[in-house]
Amino acid sequence: MRSPRMTRPASWPTWTGKRAMRTIQDGLAALARDLSEGEIDSPAREARLLLAHQLGLDPSRLSLHLPDPLDADDLAATLDMCRRRRTGEPLSHIRGYRDFWGRRFSVDSRVLDPRPETEELIAEALRAPFARVLDLGTGSGCILVTLLAERVQAVGLGVDVSADALELARTNAQAHALAPRFELRLSDWYQDVDGRFDLIVSNPPYIALSEMSGLQKEVLSHEPRIALTDEGDGLACYRKIAAGAPDHLVPGGRLIVEIGPSQGACVVSLFEAAGLDDIAIRPDMDGRDRVVSARLGVAKR
Repeated sequence: MRSPRMTRPASWPTWTGKRAMRTIQDGLAALARDLSEGEIDSPAREARLLLAHQLGLDPSRLSLHLPDPLDADDLAATLDMCRRRRTGEPLSHIRGYRDFWGRRFSVDSRVLDPRPETEELIAEALRAPFARVLDLGTGSGCILVTLLAERVQAVGLGVDVSADALELARTNAQAHALAPRFELRLSDWYQDVDGRFDLIVSNPPYIALSEMSGLQKEVLSHEPRIALTDEGDGLACYRKIAAGAPDHLVPGGRLIVEIGPSQGACVVSLFEAAGLDDIAIRPDMDGRDRVVSARLGVAKR
């Protein structure tokens, strides 16, 4: 993980003389100061995460190594990561991964960065058994990989309109040894999907075009726009998902989607219009509407 020695700006610390920095604790202080020059909410925390990443340590154990010597090249490489972070590059892209539901997933600019809120969808899906699951707009594959890892007898299909996203999803499936139960297919929603499923899940683009300008700079600049917005009212994808669900669910099968906090009533109406039953809205940890679930009635096909 170490990078070649770099030419350092004058503001960077030196490692010469009797008073030169020598420990990880000293390095953390310098890194936090560097990050504080940008619009970083928690510079000390992010300094710890970046240095731990560079050193190959668990961030929770970095405190045990504070008195240890810190190599100058490791400091230089971490300061370079700080520079990238100050320009707005997401921490997950710099480190190359995001932890989700206790597992590590590779992420980069090809896919939406998994959010903690999406774990509410996982929790809802795991409330009932399933044998065959369809993930619409799979992106990094974090939802489908997680569900299959938690249900070892299940198989799944992940579809996405982006070939680049599918490439990364395949990498994540292989990393978690799920490739034999994990199929990926290039498809615009249900277009190239056949058969029926016990469970359909999706975290679709739901940000309205009028809301895009309010997103954080790092999101707008580093995550794929196609994964963020439908370029309209934020409900276009739910219309397609709801309309196709009855033809792709087994009787009694479930549909579960993530939503924006203000979209619950609209998505419920779309599910009702599609003839789905047992429709419910689930909140996230902050009490905001986050997941809508529904079921296809036994008599409806």
